[in-house]
Amino acid sequence: MTDKTIAVSYRVSARFKRLLETAAARADRSQTNMLEHLLYEYCKREGIEATRTGAQVVQGEASPT
Repeated sequence: MTDKTIAVSYRVSARFKRLLETAAARADRSQTNMLEHLLYEYCKREGIEATRTGAQVVQGEASPT
């Protein structure tokens, strides 16, 4: 079972919006799906996992900075 979706709203620069539109179209994704994909990939790479009350860094899995 998947979580219910919720609406969020952010103000972004015109450059960000153009890049999001272009990247999403190139990957044949919606803009929302593109943002989800990028965020999930980042969290996976950095060892961040969602919990019921927030998020946590999984020890020993975060990449060095």
